[in-house]
Amino acid sequence: MATETMNRMTGTSGAGSQTEKEQHSEGTLTKAIEEQTAKLPSDVWLMAAGASIIGALTLKMMGKGQDALFVGQWAAPFLLLGVYNKLVKVAGSDRNTA
Repeated sequence: MATETMNRMTGTSGAGSQTEKEQHSEGTLTKAIEEQTAKLPSDVWLMAAGASIIGALTLKMMGKGQDALFVGQWAAPFLLLGVYNKLVKVAGSDRNTA
């Protein structure tokens, strides 16, 4: 009886239903991207962010304000890609714990 109640609450039907892991697994494109990004060292993203900041400062000193703003805005996405890279290396999306 408790199993039937849980199945109704979760919307599963019992014997032929998929597990939660199967329902929420990543697609082939995501797996391919994770495999490639995991090969890069985390320092690459930090250096790219630093280079964009230095490049923006250089452009600003050269009097190219609009170009400096454009290049300077690259730092945040590079840092976010670094965080994603670290998460993929540590946890992965479909890593087996058993």
